[in-house]
Amino acid sequence: MTNQRIPSKQISIDGKKISKSSPVYFIAEIGSNFDQDLSRAKDLIYMAKEAGADAAKFQHYTAQSLVSDVGFRGMAANNSHQASWKKSVYDTYDDASINQDWTEILRDTCADAGLAFFTSPYSFDLVDLVDDFVPAHKIGSGDITWTEIIEHIARKDKPVLLATGASNMADVQRAMNVILGFNSDIILMQCNTNYTASRDNFNYLHLNVVSKFQEMYPGIITGLSDHTQGDVSVLGAVALGVRVIEKHFTDSIEREGPDHAFSMTPTTWRDMVERTRDLQAALGIREKEVEANEKETMVLQRRSICAARDLSKGTIISEVHLNMLRPCPDDAIQPFEAGQLVGRVLLRDIKNGEHLKWEDID
Repeated sequence: MTNQRIPSKQISIDGKKISKSSPVYFIAEIGSNFDQDLSRAKDLIYMAKEAGADAAKFQHYTAQSLVSDVGFRGMAANNSHQASWKKSVYDTYDDASINQDWTEILRDTCADAGLAFFTSPYSFDLVDLVDDFVPAHKIGSGDITWTEIIEHIARKDKPVLLATGASNMADVQRAMNVILGFNSDIILMQCNTNYTASRDNFNYLHLNVVSKFQEMYPGIITGLSDHTQGDVSVLGAVALGVRVIEKHFTDSIEREGPDHAFSMTPTTWRDMVERTRDLQAALGIREKEVEANEKETMVLQRRSICAARDLSKGTIISEVHLNMLRPCPDDAIQPFEAGQLVGRVLLRDIKNGEHLKWEDID
C-alpha cells in the first residue's frame, strides 16, 4: 500500500496522553463478565476505576454476526477453553452478547466513573454504531485477517488498538499496512490467544516480540492484551517498553461464564497497577547518576584518603602516609586521586585517620 504513515509516538485518548514516557494505560476488559445484568456492568465499571483502570472495555457482537452455528456443531468436539462450555458455542455467544441499547448508558457510566469507554465491535454495522461513543477502536485478535473491517475502523480517524493473538508476523504486517494507509494513531499489542488460564501459557506468550515490533515500527506505542494469570507478564512487558495493558476484569473468578476464570479481581488488579507504577518508577532514565536519596549514603560508604599516621606540616607525602577509609566528606580527596598527592607537601599537621583536603596540600 502506498503513502504509508509513520506510527505516532504519542496518542491522546479522552485527554490522557499515551507515549513511551507516559504512565502505563490500563484497560479493564469487562467483556462478558457483566453476566447480562446492566446493574452489574455498572458496578464493574466503578470497581475497575477503584482498582486503578484508565478505561473499561466491553465487546459488541451478535452471535449471528460472529460465529457459524453450523460450523461449530460440525466440529468433532469443542476445543481449548470452549471444551468446558455447557451450551453450544453459538448459544454461549448469544447469551453473552451485550444489549446494544446499553451502549450510551455504559459510556455515560464510564464518564461518571472517570474512565474511557472502550468496546470491540465485531461487524461493520456495530463499528458504525459504537463510533459515536468510543474515543478509540479495539480490533480483536480474531479479526486480524479481516482486512476490510480493519480498513473500515482505520478510516474512523480514531486511535486503533490492534491485538495480535494467534497470528504470525505476516498477519501483523498485513493488518498494520492497512491501518497505516489511513491512520497513524496505532497501538500494537502483543497477545497470546489462549483462555485456559493454564500456567503453561507463559511458555507461549513471548514478550520479546514487543521488542521486534518496536524495531519494525520505530517509535510505535506497544501494548499487551494478556490472558495469563497474575501480573508477571505485565511487569515483564512494561520493562520492555509496553505502555498499554489490557486484562480481563471481574469481581470473582468463581462465577460461571466464559471469561471469569482467567480474569483479575479488584484486589489483584489494584496490586498489578501498584506494582506496575513502582516498576515504571524504578526503570527511570538511562543516565547513571548519584541520586538525591544516595547522597548521604555516598558520604558514609565511600572511602577518602586519610593519614595513616600523625603527619607534620612540611611532610613530603608518600604512599606509606596514606590510608583509604570511610567516610568521604564532600571536601575529602578521593582514592582515585592518590597519584596526585605523592611528592606533594603538607601545609599543616594532620592527625592519624584524618581525611586530607586539597587545601592542606601544596
